[in-house]
Amino acid sequence: MKRWIPLLLLAGSTQFAVAQKNKKKEYSGNPVFPGWYADPEGVVFGKQYWIFPTFSAAYEKQVFFDAFSSNDLTTWKKHERILDTAAVKWAKRAMWAPAIVEKDHRYFLFFGANDIQNNEEVGGIGVAVADKPGGPYKDYLGKPLVDKIINKAQPIDQYVFHDSDGKYYLIYGGWGHCNIAQLKPDFTGFIPFDDGTTFKEITPEKYVEGPTMFIRNGKYYFMWSEGGWGGPDYSVAYAIADSPMGPFKRIGKILQQDPAIATGAGHHSVIKVPKQDKWFIVYHRRPLTEKHANSRETCIDVMEFDENGFIKPVVITREGVKRTPIR
Repeated sequence: MKRWIPLLLLAGSTQFAVAQKNKKKEYSGNPVFPGWYADPEGVVFGKQYWIFPTFSAAYEKQVFFDAFSSNDLTTWKKHERILDTAAVKWAKRAMWAPAIVEKDHRYFLFFGANDIQNNEEVGGIGVAVADKPGGPYKDYLGKPLVDKIINKAQPIDQYVFHDSDGKYYLIYGGWGHCNIAQLKPDFTGFIPFDDGTTFKEITPEKYVEGPTMFIRNGKYYFMWSEGGWGGPDYSVAYAIADSPMGPFKRIGKILQQDPAIATGAGHHSVIKVPKQDKWFIVYHRRPLTEKHANSRETCIDVMEFDENGFIKPVVITREGVKRTPIR
């Protein structure tokens, strides 16, 4: 009998290991996946959550995007190099802040590239397309969609907002200025507004970069990042209006550093759980052990509203959010 004891113990330990491996995580934890990633775009496609972030490194190394998918916010699958500069001939570096929408069974990925500083340089906001969210993506236009500095807004940090009337808007801008423009249905260009202008500035007080927008109970929530992206004071503020055009009057900050957990909490997006009034904020932050500007990790926490529809200050955590499959 003695010789069977080790075998029984081995079998038991193997079963325990398998059980532990198959055991579902209760919380996502923060960061939600390893690696330096920033500017995360969180979105739901079908019954899957997706996050499309910037690869956080030196500009010359920011030449591709990875994506991550999850069925429940706790276990994430990495989709490597869904788009890189090999597929976008005009993009050379500084590929930033992807934004994505699904339309007509295709996936359109909007991104910034080249960090242009003037209207003589090649770069700006581009569009790539794929048949599935995990790519591979290819350049849609063969050139930038926005290639100029308009209303003093650097063409970066784009967000595509789908309004309740079916219209799509591009909202973007760095350097303390934010523009909105109505996209053509095929995303090849823009439809001028009634007054003949194509780009309208909707910059609220203290805006720096990183805009996003959503609708809740008929109101338009406009959110953005404030402070310096490389410093501890990076944060998120918001406004509410009756139209995507505003006017947007700043209400206050809802996401910022917690010196006991992390600094530089900003450049976010928002995920709404389908068929529920349940919301999450996806953002990047810098661990307390890190000082380098590019040492940024992607995190997720709960975002809640009070009885008047105002956003409550977000509590940033190490635990993250509870396992939440899409029903």
